[in-house]
Amino acid sequence: MVQKPMDLSSKKGRLALGIAKRLHDAGYLTYFAGGCVRDHLRGQNPDDFDIATMAKPDEVERLFPKTIPVGKQFGVILVVADDIPFEVATFRGEGEYKDGRHPERVHFTNPKEDSLRRDFTINGMFYDPFEAKVIDYVEGMADLETQKIRAIGSPEKRFNEDKLRILRAIRFASNLDFPIETETWSAVCAKAPEIHQVSPERIREELVKIFTRAHAAKGFVLLSNSGLMREILPEVEAMKNVQQPEKFHPEGDVFEHTRLLLENLKSPVSEILAFGALFHDIGKPKTMEQSAKGE
Repeated sequence: MVQKPMDLSSKKGRLALGIAKRLHDAGYLTYFAGGCVRDHLRGQNPDDFDIATMAKPDEVERLFPKTIPVGKQFGVILVVADDIPFEVATFRGEGEYKDGRHPERVHFTNPKEDSLRRDFTINGMFYDPFEAKVIDYVEGMADLETQKIRAIGSPEKRFNEDKLRILRAIRFASNLDFPIETETWSAVCAKAPEIHQVSPERIREELVKIFTRAHAAKGFVLLSNSGLMREILPEVEAMKNVQQPEKFHPEGDVFEHTRLLLENLKSPVSEILAFGALFHDIGKPKTMEQSAKGE
């Protein structure tokens, strides 16, 4: 994969670089992390910038005039520049997860250990804005080249740590139109019933990103095939095998009808339109009546 300098010409890019430079000039190793690196390598101009650094939270707070300790106990500080918040996280390793969402403790560490605790390889890379190069400890560039969603290390362990990652795998596979690697997919299916350990608010956020962005129909199918649809949207799953009059709906049952509708929406779409499409026939499974002639 050919590397070129990240485009930091946008307002957010310039502000993120300014934050990184202040940390760098103070003597702290500082990289961009996660999604902005993935998007850069895909030839897209990043819109959101996360910053990872050797500076500890107290040191970050001392360097910037306006900060918010949103996750200070986990090494995360929001630095506000020109009224825009940027997440600045100290490189960290994590202890045991007991609630399926958050580590019991963290320790501050180096970039390699930090990358190994992240979710998927395509999200586990760093970018050094001062050397203009990608730092990849997890073979994320190779998986991005072959268009693959793969968990870092053991998929079962990654999903046991944070159950939201089960749903995030579907979201990235649908948004990017990438297949999910076999072992990762098997773990998604096996862990689907455990999604209830995640708050409804966080589940909603992922569903919005699946259904308002490109390839919503793919996300729809993956949610069903993985078992997640049955867990979080059972009324939608119930549309399977609910037949419709063939002269009006030659495409098949209500589930297939809804999939085709999602496939034909032009993304991005509003939440109202996306979920209106998803739920427009949701009452049919419980209200359908069939005559003796099958009409």
